[in-house]
This record gives sequence, structure tokens and C-alpha cells, in this order.
Amino acid sequence: MLFVMLASACTDTALLDNSVAISDRKWHYEDQPEIEAHITDTKKRYNIYLNLRHTPDYKYSNIFVLVHRHEPNGRDTTERFEVRLAEPDGRWLGRGMGSTFSHQQLLKEHFRFPDTGKYVFKLEQNMRENPLDEITDVGIRIAPVE
Repeated sequence: MLFVMLASACTDTALLDNSVAISDRKWHYEDQPEIEAHITDTKKRYNIYLNLRHTPDYKYSNIFVLVHRHEPNGRDTTERFEVRLAEPDGRWLGRGMGSTFSHQQLLKEHFRFPDTGKYVFKLEQNMRENPLDEITDVGIRIAPVE
């Protein structure tokens, strides 16, 4: 079984899978981690995911995140996403690893990037609380649709 897990990890075809640590587990409005993706093929379709990790002490069952995207042509877009983190009874969703829970939320399915070049994703927490405690890191994963 371990061999199968290792073999599948070696065949990951993700174009990008980067996360940025949140300092002191306190995500401030002005702390907007940036992640760059270099797109070379506008004909391929991609699934874009939000990666998020938090501690069991996070006090909400969800999180709202603004995803800002700067495209090579200068166009900027912003979209707001809600990620459900817990069941109504309080059980955490996602995968638990030690003292953190990991979530990977699909944001865009079968997405085609309009241009080749550098795309910059900025992630901003959009909750009413500032800073938002117990978020450990956030990131973006871009994987080609097979």
C-alpha cells in the first residue's frame, strides 16, 4: 500500500501547488499571499483549487476568501469563495494531520487561461474578524484536466 501511495505521489501532474505560511497563525486583511503561475498553453483546461490549513482552535465552520487574479494582459479579476470547513455538528472536514486540518477546495473547473505568461494570484481573507486566528497557510493548486 505504501508503494502505491508513493507511486501516485510521483505522478502528480500539477502545474502548480504552492502554499504560503500565515505568520503567527493570524491572517490579517492586509496579508495577501501572492502565488505566481506561468502558463504556456492556452488550449489546455485546468482545475484550480484553494489549499487551506487551520488548527482545531479555528472558531468558525467556514471561511470566505477573495481570490484576486492578475493576468499577463493587465486584466484584474476578484472572486469571493466560501469554503465549508466543518459539519453542522462541529466535526472538521478535510484531512487531519497532527494539529492541523487541510482542505483543498475546487474553485474553477475546466478553466482555460486566456493568455500565456505570468498570472499572479493574491489570497485575501474576507471574514468579519481581523486578524483571523488559527489559519496556518493558504495556497493555490493548478492541475491540468486529464
